[in-house]
Amino acid sequence: MSTYITLAWRNIWRNKKRTLITVSAIIFAVILAIMMQSVNRGSYEMMIDRSVSFSTGYIQLQDYRYNDESSLDNTFYYDKELRNRVRNADNRIEKILPRIQTFMLAANDESTRGAMVFGIDPEKEHRFNELRNYKSKGRFFNLDEEAAVLSEGLADRLQLTVGDTLALIGQGRFGMSASGLFEITGLIEHPIRELNNQSVFLPLQTAQHLLSADDHLTTLMIAPQRERQTEPVASSLQKEFEDSELVVYTWPELMPELLELMELDLAGPRFFTLILYIVIGFGFFGTILTMTMERLREFGVLLSVGMKRGKLASVVFLETLFISIIGVLTGMAGAWLILKAIDPIVLTGDAANAVIDLGFEPILPMSFAADQFYNQGLLVFLIAMIVFLFPLIKILRLNILEAARK
Repeated sequence: MSTYITLAWRNIWRNKKRTLITVSAIIFAVILAIMMQSVNRGSYEMMIDRSVSFSTGYIQLQDYRYNDESSLDNTFYYDKELRNRVRNADNRIEKILPRIQTFMLAANDESTRGAMVFGIDPEKEHRFNELRNYKSKGRFFNLDEEAAVLSEGLADRLQLTVGDTLALIGQGRFGMSASGLFEITGLIEHPIRELNNQSVFLPLQTAQHLLSADDHLTTLMIAPQRERQTEPVASSLQKEFEDSELVVYTWPELMPELLELMELDLAGPRFFTLILYIVIGFGFFGTILTMTMERLREFGVLLSVGMKRGKLASVVFLETLFISIIGVLTGMAGAWLILKAIDPIVLTGDAANAVIDLGFEPILPMSFAADQFYNQGLLVFLIAMIVFLFPLIKILRLNILEAARK
């Protein structure tokens, strides 16, 4: 076998120009395939991370009745013991974020608007989703303050700004009346458009007291160290709380519409990726076809001096293998370097305005998920191996006399 490997390695460099052309075709195919996948996945990863961080968390712990009836009556008691149980359930848990949220009426002297009121711990909230980075005016409250931070959209609708007083009117736990006046200490430009038009943030303890739900939460949001650990961490939590009234949900269970939207939106990129692979396959086949036809005389001479067809096919297979491996590995490295150099792509002009109107930042982040590199590399490698069938069939059917006369 070592003889075949040596012979195949020398063969591919006998005609450097031909080999470099073939390797270049594979490199181009791998880079193009990875970049298409990276741009698509980067956008979806940003969308998921944004929605999950501000809305549901990757994993959520809540009362078993809350998902069917999002009422303050279905909150759960949260203390240090429960926090420790969550933390000890799985060592892959990185962040825990307590929240209480409900719908209330937000008002000024003259008008009223519906608002989502979030009781948060500002420090933990920032560590979870970097909320403070979206502050546009004023400051964030401290945990022990009786103050509020408004989203800019809601503030514009109510014509309120930093220093003004916000009135909140609603219903607390078990039908208790809930109302209060809060000084606005800051405004944020919420990255999710819908929440930017209706969000009010209060200190967690202040919100709990306002809603007659001291030490109670509607949801406990949990983030694993890596997104791919969501399911195993959720399984660990389910085992920990299987005998309690608390249930565990993952973000796909809480936001199925987001998954459906992504699946629908991915139809186009998948179609273009299929077209790309077809082009890659035919391009590579054309290169191998030319190489094979140029070497028919060489094959005929080798067979005429006694080389077995199977051994010749093995050598050609090793040549194809070497060329494919060189091309795929170089393409993967090249794709990584290019993505690193251009990440992220900052949009400008009309394209940027269109993305901003949808509630997203005008950037196209690149995804560096490892699986997209080896998956795309593996697919191109498999295409190369399928293309090898042509020279294999040609060798097995080759007429020695006709090949020798070429």
